[in-house]
Amino acid sequence: MHQHSLATEVITMAEFGDVISALGEFGLYQKLLILLLSLPLLLNPFQMIGQVFMVVEVPHHCDTSWILAVGPNLTQEEQLNLTLPRDADGQYEQCSMYSPVDWDLDSILTYGLNATQKCSSGWVYPSAEPPSLLTEFDLVCDRTVLNDISQSIYMAGLLVGAMFFGMLSDRIGRRPVFLICVLLQGVFGLAVAFVPHFYVYMAIRCVVGAAVSGIMITVVSLATEWVGISFRPKSVLIAHTAFAIGQMMVAGLSYGIRNWRLLEIAGSAPMFALFFYIWVLPESARWLVTKGRMEEAKKLLQKAAATNKRSLPAGLLEQLEPEKQTKSGSLLDLFRKRHLRKVTLIMLCVWFADSIVYYGLGLSVTSFGLDIYLTQLAFGAVELPARLCLIFLLEWFGRKKVQAILLMLAGLMCLILTGIPEDQPVAITVLAIIGKFTATAAFSVSYVYAAELFPTVVRQTGVGLCSTLARVAGILAPLIIPLDKYHRAIPMAIFGSIPVLVSLSCILLPETRGVDLPDDTGAGQTPAQNEKTVEFSKGDTKEEEADLEKGNCRSSESKL
Repeated sequence: MHQHSLATEVITMAEFGDVISALGEFGLYQKLLILLLSLPLLLNPFQMIGQVFMVVEVPHHCDTSWILAVGPNLTQEEQLNLTLPRDADGQYEQCSMYSPVDWDLDSILTYGLNATQKCSSGWVYPSAEPPSLLTEFDLVCDRTVLNDISQSIYMAGLLVGAMFFGMLSDRIGRRPVFLICVLLQGVFGLAVAFVPHFYVYMAIRCVVGAAVSGIMITVVSLATEWVGISFRPKSVLIAHTAFAIGQMMVAGLSYGIRNWRLLEIAGSAPMFALFFYIWVLPESARWLVTKGRMEEAKKLLQKAAATNKRSLPAGLLEQLEPEKQTKSGSLLDLFRKRHLRKVTLIMLCVWFADSIVYYGLGLSVTSFGLDIYLTQLAFGAVELPARLCLIFLLEWFGRKKVQAILLMLAGLMCLILTGIPEDQPVAITVLAIIGKFTATAAFSVSYVYAAELFPTVVRQTGVGLCSTLARVAGILAPLIIPLDKYHRAIPMAIFGSIPVLVSLSCILLPETRGVDLPDDTGAGQTPAQNEKTVEFSKGDTKEEEADLEKGNCRSSESKL
């Protein structure tokens, strides 16, 4: 692309900021949009962590009903005494039984049974317990690992969704991808409640994860591309507060509904109420402009101005007409330019660290020693102020410092947890909640920061790629937790050390506070790169190059 064309596009987008200022940077239109974007986020936490409450540990033992064939009149206590070994505490073993024999009852009573084996005929659970994933699909003993694997497969769905829907959103638009993901989450979330087999459950949950991921990353672009510079953090973080409220709702919902299938229906069915979005959810006008779809963009901008009761100056919209259509960005664009490559690689590490500590703490809720419903309620409650306080912190201190400090604090909390004795559940839970507070805040900063660092033509691709790395961490987190059987400190040591190390790399990122959103991948080029571009551009002059540098709207602080 010639330098002159690129300059035109940069100027065009600078004027887009003027249009947003004219129609209102955060008026009624934008507030209604944020409300629409927030509603699905109320339901996303259920898909993220709901399984924790469907696999609550219950007493169980091997099914030894074989002995009733030779002793039909045995009481349950007599049956268990004869067929189950006891552990060091005198309790019945949960995962082993005496090997069945072809003796009569008198011989069994006289000689007893000695040889033990693993459960061969399934398990018996308390009859009063409502059906859960654990009891219905026998996620106990050797099959316990299936629970962790299923969480990782769900995270793999998040990964696929982040990558696929991120790139798709840059190509076909934010609105259609958002609507597709809402439909997928509703249909497949409801389908989970009717699965006949645990492997089917895992497969469908993978699709749900992809839809959840698509919604999360599309919210970021729609929320940032419709508001003025100073309102970008507020728009994303207000939407994210719905996620925090959703986490508290999960605690109450799972406490009140103990039947896992009914719980799944209750957490998924409300998504169908959002189908009216087809008529009311707008596309990103900024994205439409970069695609050259000017008439659609102008209609949306005029509607936004009317809703905000503002009038656009005559001729302002006509100045948005680009000389030529902006080329679609691709994944490779994130690594071709040096400034984008450095930003991309560091943000990938930041999102990985955010995710490993966030999910590490969130999925460990059952091991902190206190009631899991109260702990989850506290986890959700602490996310609300964590997100709200960022609205002010990001404006006062900027993105870079806040991102680095919060990541480091989240990691330090996990490292401190490794030294707290197991018989101090209150201290462990308090430290875990502080860790969850800082991890949540760090994750929210990353959403705002990434949306501001990546240009419009590859914004969703960039955020999607970062989210992909976060989902790799999400896949690993459930697999790291079982390492506590070797030493209880191992999982938290891993969850803590990674964010502490990554926080140091944030120093190399540019600051984006008060800087207009970049739209083309050329924004932020180094002088050397600009000179190369000029060599291949006919008719371009050094003066045009200087104009381009001014048009980039990049502060000297934000240049790499």
